[in-house]
Amino acid sequence: MEIFHCLYSHLLAASMFLLVVSAADLYSEALLSLKSEIVDEYNSLNDWSLPSAKIPPGKTSVCSWSGVTCDTNSTNVIALDLSAKNLGGAISGKQFEVFTKLVNLNLSYNSFSGQLPLGLFNLTSLKSLDISRNNFSGHFPPGISGLQNLVVLDAFSNSFSGSLPADVSQLEKLQNLNFAGSYFRGPIPPEYGSFKSLEFIHLAGNLLSGSIPPELGKLKTVTHMEIGYNSYQGGIPWHLGNMSELQYLDIAGANLSGSIPKELSNLTKLESLFLFRNQLTGDIPWEFSRISALSSLDLSDNHITGSIPESFSELKNLKLLSLMYNSMSGTVPERIAELPSLETLLIWNNFFYGELPQSLGRNSKLKWVDVSTNNFMGTIPPDICARGELYKLILFSNNFTGGLSPSLSNCSSLVRLRLEDNSFSGEIPLKFNHLSDLTYFDLSRNKFSGGIPKDLSQAIKLQYFNISDNPDLGGTIPSKTWTLPILQNFSASSCGISGNLPPFQGCDSFIVVELNMNKLSGAVPVTISNCHSLEKIDLANNNLSGHIPDELASLPALADIDLSQNRFTGPIPTKFSHSSSLQLLNVSFNDISGSIPSKELFRTMGKSAFTGNPKLCGSPLQSCSRSMAMFGSKGTGKLLWVVLLCIGVVMLTALSIVAILYLRRGSRGQWKMISYSGLPQFTAKDVLRSFSSAESMDAVPSVPSSVCKAVLPTGITVTVKKIEWEAKRMKKMLEFINQIGHARHKNLTRLLGVCYNNHLAYLLYDYLPNGSLADERIEVNKDWGTKYRIVTGIARGLWFLHHDCSIPHGDLTSSNIFFDENMEPHLAEFGITYLLELNKDSFSRRETGEFSGNIKEELNMDIYNFGEILLEILSNSKWTKMNNAGTSMQNKPMEVMLTKVLNENEVGTNSSIEEEIKLVLEVALLCTSTPTDRPSMEEVLKLLSGLKPQRK
Repeated sequence: MEIFHCLYSHLLAASMFLLVVSAADLYSEALLSLKSEIVDEYNSLNDWSLPSAKIPPGKTSVCSWSGVTCDTNSTNVIALDLSAKNLGGAISGKQFEVFTKLVNLNLSYNSFSGQLPLGLFNLTSLKSLDISRNNFSGHFPPGISGLQNLVVLDAFSNSFSGSLPADVSQLEKLQNLNFAGSYFRGPIPPEYGSFKSLEFIHLAGNLLSGSIPPELGKLKTVTHMEIGYNSYQGGIPWHLGNMSELQYLDIAGANLSGSIPKELSNLTKLESLFLFRNQLTGDIPWEFSRISALSSLDLSDNHITGSIPESFSELKNLKLLSLMYNSMSGTVPERIAELPSLETLLIWNNFFYGELPQSLGRNSKLKWVDVSTNNFMGTIPPDICARGELYKLILFSNNFTGGLSPSLSNCSSLVRLRLEDNSFSGEIPLKFNHLSDLTYFDLSRNKFSGGIPKDLSQAIKLQYFNISDNPDLGGTIPSKTWTLPILQNFSASSCGISGNLPPFQGCDSFIVVELNMNKLSGAVPVTISNCHSLEKIDLANNNLSGHIPDELASLPALADIDLSQNRFTGPIPTKFSHSSSLQLLNVSFNDISGSIPSKELFRTMGKSAFTGNPKLCGSPLQSCSRSMAMFGSKGTGKLLWVVLLCIGVVMLTALSIVAILYLRRGSRGQWKMISYSGLPQFTAKDVLRSFSSAESMDAVPSVPSSVCKAVLPTGITVTVKKIEWEAKRMKKMLEFINQIGHARHKNLTRLLGVCYNNHLAYLLYDYLPNGSLADERIEVNKDWGTKYRIVTGIARGLWFLHHDCSIPHGDLTSSNIFFDENMEPHLAEFGITYLLELNKDSFSRRETGEFSGNIKEELNMDIYNFGEILLEILSNSKWTKMNNAGTSMQNKPMEVMLTKVLNENEVGTNSSIEEEIKLVLEVALLCTSTPTDRPSMEEVLKLLSGLKPQRK
């Protein structure tokens, strides 16, 4: 019996040993099977292979493989981390049944696709499952409730669809749940209010609808909840005020309506509350002052009314207060200035009035203040930069008066200073040698005097300078102005500036120089030849003299030149005939002589660009030979009769046209004309006469807008867009048209002017005859260099619209991207979608030319459309034949798409081009990803330059 017992013990030990060895072998077999299913383009799993050396009994060879972690005995795999290894493909999951001891599985930052493997739910020891940033699709499968040890479930940024899985609420140990950035639909399951241990929940950026379940208020352990960027119905449940541990709440961009529940003030641990871009109404609850921990409050882009609660002065930890884009009014409470932590105050585009608190900035480290587009008055608080950290001060379009605070001179942290469209006066006390970080400076449309500060050239990072429309400014242009190394825009029109133009030394970065309506004298320095990037120069209405320098005609990018109303003499330089960039040259009312260059371009500019120069001849003026013969003959008397007869005929014709227009449009009110930069000062009658047939223009079918081509009196060809509006909406529509008209960038189609009455408007745009990106005759199919230039050009134009103008395009398609003669892309039709919305009864925003509450959504949609255009360019239009190409591409493996693109563009072995194409493809996929993951256009430009975007 004893012998038998001993034999049994040995057999048992041997069987256990065989089981351990067998299990160890199963790990390598399972992982090699998994490897066979994975697309591993970069050979990241190259060390997943069986070793030649003998493995000790009971051990497994996989412990040394990349991404594999074993227990201390090297007998069981407890963690598998395959994150960010450029892996792809669909995996079956059958291999996971072996990993009974697996605690941590991380597949994030890859391109895995297809259904989520059901085999994952057999990993009953699992505590952390991270499948984020992949392309898993289809419904989230049932069975997750079997993972009762799960603490972290991260499925962020995939392509799941269908309903959110309700059974996940049965995971009693779950602390972190992230289902954001997919395509889940339907309501949030009310079962989500039954989590026992949950601390973090993120459901944003899906397609969720229905009402927010009040059951979420039962989540007593949650500290962080993001459920925005969906499209709910109804308002915020007051029950959320019961989430006693909540520190971070974000329900932005979620279509919420109704008032903000005062019960949210019970969230005394709340540090961040983001409810922006909704349809919330009513006043801000004064009870919010009880949330003593609150540091960030963003209620912008809603329909909130009322004033800023006085009780907000009790929020001692408040750093960010953003209330912009609402309908709030009243004054800013004085005690807001006492908040010790306040860094950012954004209350622009409301109806606030009165003075800003005069102690603002004295008690806190203010960094960004924007109160523009309100009705503020008084002076700038003297200590607004007392702590030396203010980098953005934006006060434009108010009623501020008085002089600038001398303390601004010592505000060395300033980057952007925008004070335009106020009534500031006195000298400009700024010391630019103290403002070394200043990039944007706009003091236009004020009442300053005392001249431009002499040390302007010390602002070495300045890119934009505008002091225009300060009639009493006076003084001269500082001598070293043109040496500013990166300045692009210098505008000082209508400022009473006198003296000579200083030498153009080191002006290579300048794009726009506007000095019209001043008292400048002397000649244009020949050193203007140094301004290689100059696109526009306006010196009209001055006392300049001498010859037009040949060097001006040699500038490679110069398109718009206005030298009218001066005392220039001599001929028009013949070099202008060879300019490939010139679009407009206005030399009217000078003493120019000789003949106009014979190039067709000059004939299309029309007479108004050359009139007022008695010694000048040639088309479009009278021919040189005829003019000399007529004025030198004895038949001057007969000539006078002929001229008078012609004038009579012209006047009779004009009166007839006016009579017809009056009869046809009498009820429409008087026609008016607004000209923007680049268009001579035409009258409305000039423009209406230039249409090939006024009748045909009015005969356009009764649709919101239509487009045609016309030739203006000077011969300039323009694209004409017809807009119909109601008289009561004309003012706000015109204000917005003015915003479009002042938007100037090399990649935007210029709005040159608008001719309008009470019921109609004709928008006059640059005519670009080279077709659009959608035009099949545009030959960019095989030339990657051209494609890359088009991509970056479109990106720069859209960046300018978004970040300098705050204007969404609204209809960014390949048919709205046109090309000039150098195949440079120009965005057309920008802002028109919003303009037409302004004319609808459904538009209920306040009566200003500013944007509606949907601006962020529109900007975000622009970025998606930009991504689709990139895919169109990359695939030679093949991918865009499907609906929502960008969304569809998200489900495809990166390596498959890249191969197709490289083949389509016939790259061959050029590795640098291959890298550029890959970069553009990555940008396209980012732009067409879920709304929360899309980059801004600023980030897009950085990416296209090979830089990484700085994510928040």
